[in-house]
Amino acid sequence: MMRSIAYFTLCFAAAFLGTFASLDAAPPQEVLDAENARIAAVEKATRSAVCVFAGAAGGGSGVLISSDGYAVTNYHVADPAGSFMKCSLSDGQLYDAVIVGIDPVGDVALIKLQGRDDFPAAEIGDSDKVEVGDWCFAIGNPFLLATDMQPTVTWGMVSGVGRYQYPSGTLIEYTDCIQTDASINPGNSGGPLFNRDGQVIGINGRISIEKRGRVNVGVGYAISMNQVMNFLGYLKSGRVVDHATLGATVSTDSEGEVIVTNILDTSDAYRRGLRYGDELVSFGSKPVTTVNGFKNALGIYPRGWRVPVGFFRGGERHDIIVRLAGVHSREELLAKIQKSVAPPSPDGSHPEDHDEEAKPVSDELKKLFKARSGYANYHFNLEQRDRTWQAWKRGDDSSLDVWKVAGQLADGDAAQIELSPLKVTASVAGRDSTIEIEGDLTSKLEPAGSGGLLLALHAWQRLQLQGLEKFGEVSYLGTAPLDSIDERFDVLIGLYDAIETRFYFAPQTGDLIAMEMFPEADSDPCELRFQEYDDFEGVRLPTKIIIRRGDQIYNILHGLKWTLSSSEPKDAA
Repeated sequence: MMRSIAYFTLCFAAAFLGTFASLDAAPPQEVLDAENARIAAVEKATRSAVCVFAGAAGGGSGVLISSDGYAVTNYHVADPAGSFMKCSLSDGQLYDAVIVGIDPVGDVALIKLQGRDDFPAAEIGDSDKVEVGDWCFAIGNPFLLATDMQPTVTWGMVSGVGRYQYPSGTLIEYTDCIQTDASINPGNSGGPLFNRDGQVIGINGRISIEKRGRVNVGVGYAISMNQVMNFLGYLKSGRVVDHATLGATVSTDSEGEVIVTNILDTSDAYRRGLRYGDELVSFGSKPVTTVNGFKNALGIYPRGWRVPVGFFRGGERHDIIVRLAGVHSREELLAKIQKSVAPPSPDGSHPEDHDEEAKPVSDELKKLFKARSGYANYHFNLEQRDRTWQAWKRGDDSSLDVWKVAGQLADGDAAQIELSPLKVTASVAGRDSTIEIEGDLTSKLEPAGSGGLLLALHAWQRLQLQGLEKFGEVSYLGTAPLDSIDERFDVLIGLYDAIETRFYFAPQTGDLIAMEMFPEADSDPCELRFQEYDDFEGVRLPTKIIIRRGDQIYNILHGLKWTLSSSEPKDAA
């Protein structure tokens, strides 16, 4: 902030002195350098700005975030436009775009422009580093003025950070947003807010207006870019994304401390130890000192993420990792936006095929949309699911369906496990256990205390042998953290015989590094962490598996040696 104030003072002083200086005197070099830097930043940023046109439905703005055409805009811009829209860039070209995913609560939508693979993506900035007094500028399509495909640029400064706005008659809730006096008007919605270096730090959305008309009064709000990036993986899944809740409410006591005033005993926060009366001091990566600050910290995370939470009880600090629940049930969220997500037609055609007033859509563009309940565009879920599956280096011989493994436990005791399509057996530390793969699997949670180790191993083997289509139902969930919110993994979610499983893949290597098996809702899953892969008869398998449940390590299997064979007898020669 001090740098920004110093820069402002320099510019003001230069302008003031220039009034009395000789017309022949050259401006100070610092002023010229600052002016050239501002011009270069605006020029660079303008190339990534998107003007969205939706015909009679209006339009708005957006910003490119990747060279393959992904762009972010507001949900309230994309919603009236439908599944397809037209977008322009400052290069003077008009591009087709298709909806990808939506976040109705956070007022964010992801679209994808078509026609090239070298789109000029914006540089993403760290919105947590934004300070009051920083210079910033907005680029967009106010009042849909960009009919010449050239966006409008407005300059200003950051007026506030960490602003929270309650929903006002809608789902939309703005948390941890940036306030600016850069002119933001109707049509700027969905467009980028940049810092002085041309890095996008927010997505413009709301404005405070005069009662006499929808015009800017110097108070605009941008969704923080860090929040957008947290949701980006979920948005790429084509889903209708929900925000998170802790499962607890807080208020400020007489001493100004943020105290838990109510908590659901079915929440993960309760299972991890948070209780009524505890003082909440940190959430995610941010300190909590006010109720407003807690709502801001909570609002930047999607449903299902695990985040660190810190609290005090009796003068002692406790730090836990909590899995966040959703603000809405799936049915509730879909009911509130049913106009936005059209169900598939009985004949499988797109709803806009039967709308005589719908804008013309090419057959090629229609191929990029697939309707399905719970999704803004199921096509992109299939695309991300298949990408993750193809990157998994697992081996190809599915005929080897009997896996035997021998190894040691953490205390040195022996462990032997055999996996087959119809049965799983184990001998762990001298104790034998078996499950048959039939009937109600949700009750087969052997060995005791593991949360269902044998059933989890069966689901893991089943996915590798049966593949995406035969496992059950497999979809792409998005990107999510495990132990640190700074590291994200591609997650496939599988449903098989009422068992929910989640498989975490490292984006850099494609390796499966963890899985979670949920035998029932509102319970701790059995978690497996796969490490130290090696090749066994053409199949890559881990030589170390860490077994966890809740916040405890159940046991560790290491030094694993796998033997693979077929349950089908070989044909006689």
